[in-house]
Amino acid sequence: MNIATLSLATLLAAQTPTPSVSPPTEQEQLQAQYDRALAAGYKALFLCSAIANAERNGTIRTPESVLQWELSGIQAPLDEIVSELPYSIERSATSGAVESVSVVYGESAARIALHTPERGCAIQPIGFSLPEKREAPTPPVDITFSREVDPMMLNLADKRVDVGAAFTGKYGEGRTTVVTVLYKGKHAGEQFGDGFFAKTPQRTWSVAKSIAAVLVGAAVYRGEADVNASAGLGADESDPRRAITIDQALRMASGRYSATRGNRTDALYFGGATVAESMTHWPLIQTPGTVYRYANYDTLAATQAIKHTFAEHPPAEFFAKVGMHNTVAETDWQGDYILSSQVWSTSRDLARLGQLMLDDGVLPSGERVLPEGWLEYVSTPSGPQPDSPFGYGAGWWLMNKSDGVPPDTIAAFGNRGQYIVVVPSREVVIVRRGENKVGTRFDIAAFTRDVLAALEE
Repeated sequence: MNIATLSLATLLAAQTPTPSVSPPTEQEQLQAQYDRALAAGYKALFLCSAIANAERNGTIRTPESVLQWELSGIQAPLDEIVSELPYSIERSATSGAVESVSVVYGESAARIALHTPERGCAIQPIGFSLPEKREAPTPPVDITFSREVDPMMLNLADKRVDVGAAFTGKYGEGRTTVVTVLYKGKHAGEQFGDGFFAKTPQRTWSVAKSIAAVLVGAAVYRGEADVNASAGLGADESDPRRAITIDQALRMASGRYSATRGNRTDALYFGGATVAESMTHWPLIQTPGTVYRYANYDTLAATQAIKHTFAEHPPAEFFAKVGMHNTVAETDWQGDYILSSQVWSTSRDLARLGQLMLDDGVLPSGERVLPEGWLEYVSTPSGPQPDSPFGYGAGWWLMNKSDGVPPDTIAAFGNRGQYIVVVPSREVVIVRRGENKVGTRFDIAAFTRDVLAALEE
């Protein structure tokens, strides 16, 4: 290229208009601000819940561990925001217990999660601030590690199964943290990932929906609820939503519309909205019982319908009776349980819940805590079914379409790879916990087949 040609090219380039980038609209700016607030709420709540609930159980989670597991590989756009937000953990000046976690997301703006020993952590509404308090030295965290042997480990099955393959990538790219297997009511296999132990709780995510169905069953057994009764939705008796039953809500067949499909209820989970305001106002667009639509708000409708029982019989009472001593059901900041997702539990506690279902609501002591036939009720499809590899009963998934898996198998599924699998005909309970990154999965059907085959050998 000669000098004349180069000069002409330079002149033409200078005259070519540069594509303009439109400034963000007002709505886009608001959305970006809201996303930062949600990300801060997500981070504050997970740091608070993971650390405080672990310490409640007599074990430890470090912030670094929570950042590595719970706070990595999460959904966009929160994933890119969470890592950059600074946080602080406030502890009691006397006991050293976690009191609150604050995460700054803007100039003078922070999201705050508050901890109470009985109900875990609750994210506060956007704009909430802690009162000023005098600086005081925070004592070191004093964790009393339990040396008590878990009764489950004193009751070992004759047959043992090696579950190590769950940690190798054989069943997908999901990150496994714990696996526990029970056979004929006895411990048959278990393995923990690095940094996870018998008393390390994790968020159950939507496994909580199956826990919620069990709590409804407990209320029915006590004579305090009826699944065929109205869930109490709607303004009054003239409101068509009043016709929605607890059963229809458990089966994801309320017929209500919601702006977000499935399990995306970020305003409630991380934004500081309450169960009462989030769950109640969605309109009816289908006849109740005619259309399946997976929705957090349906489970919340079912549990709000038995809210009147929680004053005398809170979830903690039921967990204690079942032996789930390392499980906490968390609430919104108004004290309503978020039983669609926000339960923290250990693998062994979830195995105990699975065994309770397998035994149709009868504890090892012989005491019945669920109605006779409750297993059949939750595992019987009624009405519309999901267009998926799995069926749906009343708060429990059905693995009745999974090749090589007994058709009576039921399961609780949760985000990021939480599973309880109950196989009544084989007397097997399988629990897999994980922190799968977005876009990765764990093939629970294949893992179930392999565990069952190993127990046959």
